[in-house]
Amino acid sequence: MKTVQISLNSIGKVKSFVNTITQFDFDFDLISGRYVIDAKSIMGIFSLDLSKPIDLAIHADTNLDEILEALDPYIVK
Repeated sequence: MKTVQISLNSIGKVKSFVNTITQFDFDFDLISGRYVIDAKSIMGIFSLDLSKPIDLAIHADTNLDEILEALDPYIVK
């Protein structure tokens, strides 16, 4: 498992983020405070405070480089 911080501060970013991660057959969780939601759930994402960065837990043993490359536009650097 790898955790990265991402920013989803617009509706367009949320839609493109979900479209990006649904290409992968791994589980992704968004963690904001005490809330943990399925990152592939648009409705779940909109229940979070999107004004600040959110932790993304990537539950993948393989293809991690490919996943991180696809998520690069959302990762907080």
